[in-house]
Amino acid sequence: MYGFYNKLLKIDVTDNSFESIEITDELLREQMGGKGLASHLLMQLNPPGVDPLGPDNHLIFSVGPVAATRVWGSCRYGVFTKSPQTGFYAESYSGGTVAEYIAATGYDAIVFHGRSEELVWVEVSDDTVRFHSAEQLRGLDTYATEDRIKQWISANRPETPKCGVSVVGPAAENGVTFALIENDYWRSAGRTGAGAVLGAKNIKAIAFHGRQKAEVADPKLVAAFARELSERSKTDNGVKAYKKLGTPMMVDVLNEARAFPTRYWSKGQSEHRENINATALHERCEVRPNACRKCFMACGRLSTVKSGKHQGLTVEGPEYETIYAFGGLCEVDNIEDILYLNDLCDRLGMDTITAGNLVGLAIEAVLQGRIELDLSYGDTEAIARLLRDIAYRQGYGDVLADGIKVAAEQWDMVDQAIHVKGLEPAGYDPRVLKGMGLAYGTSARGACHLRATFYKPEITGMSDPEKIQGKSEMFVEWEDRLTFFDTLILCRFYRDMYQWQELATMVKGVTGLDLSEQAMVAISRRITDNTRLFNIREGLTVEDDRLPKRFAREVLPESGRVISEENMTILLGNYYKTRGWDEEGIPVPKG
Repeated sequence: MYGFYNKLLKIDVTDNSFESIEITDELLREQMGGKGLASHLLMQLNPPGVDPLGPDNHLIFSVGPVAATRVWGSCRYGVFTKSPQTGFYAESYSGGTVAEYIAATGYDAIVFHGRSEELVWVEVSDDTVRFHSAEQLRGLDTYATEDRIKQWISANRPETPKCGVSVVGPAAENGVTFALIENDYWRSAGRTGAGAVLGAKNIKAIAFHGRQKAEVADPKLVAAFARELSERSKTDNGVKAYKKLGTPMMVDVLNEARAFPTRYWSKGQSEHRENINATALHERCEVRPNACRKCFMACGRLSTVKSGKHQGLTVEGPEYETIYAFGGLCEVDNIEDILYLNDLCDRLGMDTITAGNLVGLAIEAVLQGRIELDLSYGDTEAIARLLRDIAYRQGYGDVLADGIKVAAEQWDMVDQAIHVKGLEPAGYDPRVLKGMGLAYGTSARGACHLRATFYKPEITGMSDPEKIQGKSEMFVEWEDRLTFFDTLILCRFYRDMYQWQELATMVKGVTGLDLSEQAMVAISRRITDNTRLFNIREGLTVEDDRLPKRFAREVLPESGRVISEENMTILLGNYYKTRGWDEEGIPVPKG
């Protein structure tokens, strides 16, 4: 089919073997690429109940058919596996440049299986797979690892001297359950612990290169579509805002909404927000907009600290979620220290959302006398020490490295720990934004804000945050469209520019398929059903869709809001019904 290679690469690092397998047009029409194809493969390949850190858990890299085309927002890849953090379905996506290098290898998906006896890095090209010892890379941080491999490829592969490299850091080597996969220094497949799975397979890095390019059905249509979108972007207010301020602009937005999680979820506004918002970042740092390949938004902030103890530190960031995690939950009161913690997590290879949540829980454990540790709100150096302890599994860091469910059990804080399915929420308090409560509850990977980005309609007034009736139905509409985004693997920040009609034009130009909105919705719903069935097979029950009890019991002081258990019962019931699932949240076979 146009836009695809119709090829799957299976790699077994146990015996350094690999094979290429044909993917049928029928399967691609049914699932598309990206999330659809990978979810299907994960269901087929993974044994039920597999140990997420065992050799039989498969880890899948996948690109969509728009990768390496002229489509804006298309340079992204996905990683799919069973999560060591939650025990359920795992998906995570990363931007930067690597997606185009993966596509150049000539495969629609690359599957890793088994476990190497020694630490290795894997070179995937369009003609073979090579396995290299990575013992000399053991213990290196993510930046150094990426540099070393790019230098090696440049020196030893003169025919294709440039490559894309995905790496893990010390956290993954040490089995930290929320370790991430990183590329281009600061771009991360960050959530659900895909890096830990790679680390458990004894894979330190993967280098991708090649010269393949999938043929598109209608190059003229794709080119015209890209030109038209580029013209639209010049006057689009959302594009202008992302380019000017990046995601840190959300610090003020969420504080104004009184939904900015602060002091480990006990408040909805930060007293020091003016020291950690977008204005502070742009005043205290030299900031340059930075974009992924094939993107005109340039939402990334390439930030260099101007003065103080972190002078000269350069990070692409911090993103809003990192600011919320450390500046909100842990009450770090200046943007320079947040950059420092951001850089530390990136080098160690840990997800900043989970890291900030775990540190916040640990601070509460100290205040309540449950553990003895020199740690308090706003103490940046103590927080940094704990992050290192987590990455190297030292002291209380060893407990936190196993995730929030384990730490909460050991410290008798189950009723205080904030997570769904073992994954901590992003920076949108569901006591104010009720639709985000539904998002956190129903996401296959845990408390995720990205599967529908439903904070957008609630913050902008498209959906009354307090209204319960009708919300689930609107949520499903958003989730269906953004699930289709993930079959193509498009950046979420194009959600306003790519409605169903734009997606149909894109698909026709790239694949040749002439899909109606109804047909695209059917593909999305098939994928959502598949991920739900995967989780049910792994032990999911309807109770796993419930929010932490604190959200129903503890009133936010700034707004007086809670999200009651009755609210969630209604939201979940309407969601299941709209999805065509039964009362227990189990998909009912169609037809």
